[in-house]
Amino acid sequence: MRSALILLPLILTACATPREACLNRVNSELRVLDRLITETRGNLSRGYAIEERQEVRVRNRTCESVNSRGIVTEFDCSETDTITRREPVAIDLNAERAKLESLEQRQAQNRVNAQNARAQCVAANPE
Repeated sequence: MRSALILLPLILTACATPREACLNRVNSELRVLDRLITETRGNLSRGYAIEERQEVRVRNRTCESVNSRGIVTEFDCSETDTITRREPVAIDLNAERAKLESLEQRQAQNRVNAQNARAQCVAANPE
């Protein structure tokens, strides 16, 4: 599921007009900064971060196979499951505040740059 979400922007970009593709590239860094700022604010309000950790489990079980003559054969096989857990993690609140301030400054500058770049996309790719 997660890989499908990662590929979705690429698929949508492939179907986009040149103007939409240009605007999407311009806005992508702003979206990343928005997400990081939201995450950092959440960390500060909670007092801790939440980290995703993946756990891989291999389960041994008995599988069945049916051959062309209809004979059922049992054999040992394994099944792999990946579980994602969200766990609280201690953070340095002062460092997190500094990070938030830095991200917000970068976002403000990026908004100005993005506004100019969007105007260039529209000028270069009229619809």
